[in-house]
Amino acid sequence: MRRKMLSLMLSAAMVASVLTGCGSDDGTGSSTPVDGSQAESQGGEEQGDGQETGGEGELHLLYSSEVSTLNYLKTSSISEMEIPANTIDTLVETDNKGNLVPALATEWSQDGLVWTFKLREGVKWIDHTGAEVAEVTAQDFVDAMKYQLTPEYEAANARNFFGVIANAEEYYMGLVGSDEEGNTYEPIDFSEVGVKAVDTYTLEYTLAGEVPYFLSSLVYVTYMPAYGPLLEEKGASFATAADSMYYCGAYYLSEYEPQVRQVLTRNPLYWDAEHVYITRINSVYNAEKATLAPEMVKRGEIDEASIGADILDDWLAGDQTKDLVSKERPSTDVSYFYCFNFNPAFGEEYEPENWKKAVNNENFRQAVMAAMNRRNPMAINEPNDPEQYIQNTITPATFTVNASGVDYVDLGAFQEIVGSDSFDETAAASYRDAARTELAAENVTFPVKMLVKYNPNVSNWDKECAVLEQQIEGVLGADFIDIIVEAGPSESFLTVRREGNYAFLKCNWGADYADPETWTDPFYQAEGSDGYKYAFLRTAISENTAAADTVKEYFGLVEAAKAITADAQKDERYDAFAKAEAYLIDHALVIPYGISVSDYIATRLNVFEGQYASCGTVPNLRYKGHHLLDHFVSLEEYNKNLENQ
Repeated sequence: MRRKMLSLMLSAAMVASVLTGCGSDDGTGSSTPVDGSQAESQGGEEQGDGQETGGEGELHLLYSSEVSTLNYLKTSSISEMEIPANTIDTLVETDNKGNLVPALATEWSQDGLVWTFKLREGVKWIDHTGAEVAEVTAQDFVDAMKYQLTPEYEAANARNFFGVIANAEEYYMGLVGSDEEGNTYEPIDFSEVGVKAVDTYTLEYTLAGEVPYFLSSLVYVTYMPAYGPLLEEKGASFATAADSMYYCGAYYLSEYEPQVRQVLTRNPLYWDAEHVYITRINSVYNAEKATLAPEMVKRGEIDEASIGADILDDWLAGDQTKDLVSKERPSTDVSYFYCFNFNPAFGEEYEPENWKKAVNNENFRQAVMAAMNRRNPMAINEPNDPEQYIQNTITPATFTVNASGVDYVDLGAFQEIVGSDSFDETAAASYRDAARTELAAENVTFPVKMLVKYNPNVSNWDKECAVLEQQIEGVLGADFIDIIVEAGPSESFLTVRREGNYAFLKCNWGADYADPETWTDPFYQAEGSDGYKYAFLRTAISENTAAADTVKEYFGLVEAAKAITADAQKDERYDAFAKAEAYLIDHALVIPYGISVSDYIATRLNVFEGQYASCGTVPNLRYKGHHLLDHFVSLEEYNKNLENQ
């Protein structure tokens, strides 16, 4: 089970932590090694209300979906970040309350567009046997960025540097030569890119302009180091196996056999070893994890499992299981939404050209949005109070506040969106009738086939889709829309989205940094770029479809917001991003859904004990700072831990 230990932290709190905790000038951030309680290493001592640590121990887990890569310099998939999150450290990290603290960097300062970081001396790279290889130096950060900015390595996050690090985009595009629009670029030397090893322990970043969120972005995988000589030796084969990468984090990957097991072993040379309590994390592959894991918990064979809605009532009622059930930590760093695909790449039997005409019609999209009662699919996972997880915006509430202390989703642009429910059967019928007339004039055939896919490894997703199909067809009529629900691949499900093999899909995005710009990344596509391959909105422009002007307007609003970078203009910047997001939703280019449901789980971890952050993903996946308890956490104990945060 992928643990979600996420934050309700506001960016203002992160700014305060940067100023007070690390002595830097200013900025926002999140980061470093920590154990929230700062207890003295190995176990037996009390950790709060009725909890005692089990001392050093091994955590036993199941997993059901194999990663497609270990290469943290390439991936943008959350599921593929768990191993690097635990084996590679970042310059900064967060404590268990979201405060920024030092990690590989002990201090930093800012002078205009130049950020300087002093590295911790004596940090070691080790191999998959735990043997020392070399010392971590500033050059390792430089080499890691160069690798990501080398097009042949196909780093999914390379564009994260564009417009942030001076000349990063120019260097990358100079190697590419030209973009999809036919624009050509002259090559430049990497020495012109704004990253530099001043000396062994001094790292310098020069920004392309003012970047309000720069410090908070350093907890993400893009700014992780890699041992330069190994990158040069391995090239594209870097991190394809446990023995083709080196480690500098709390753990190292001692065993890795795809679809068999993954073993993380505590790093014997780790600089902050006193706050790494779990000695080994043994993860065994089983495609039937959702069904088998709860039974294995009852037998004492594993230490964590999701407790699905289909068995939750029985577990809560059972004398032997009721005290085994707790919940995941509430999160606001991941947002879920439904994407319409503007560039369908699915089989002819699903009529992709017919779908393309339909999806470019705004009345059709509005009809689908108005026919979708989000409470019903959300109730599949949270039957008791689904409304607490539904949101009307892409950016979650409490993610950040503007300079005046106003929550971003309470800004004026969102006034009508936040205060109303998009579900409206009367409006849906009106949109449907208008769409039918307009689409019939374009020779669209009815019912329009809408291919919806789900990941068979994700509990209850199939049930959500079934509810969605029944509901939308029930409101709009089976003669207008035919929702076709299919299981996607059990391995590498992300290919469904990335290849456009769907018509309508529940997607998610995790915040990479503490600024509203991060929530535009799934949808905005710069000219000549396919972006992060979500809805493929730019296709409407390139093919001059009916939605072209709408997409152009949205992209223009995003670009205008991005151009506002001065600290003194924070309110103006936030207002501009809110205007862009409101426009995206108002025109049904995307349908907001909700935040992550705090799933019911059985676990021997206090989910509030480890690192977390409202952005960056990486801190929320780490086991550092966690003790393996000698019992499973009950709901009563969970609620006490929640109150103590």
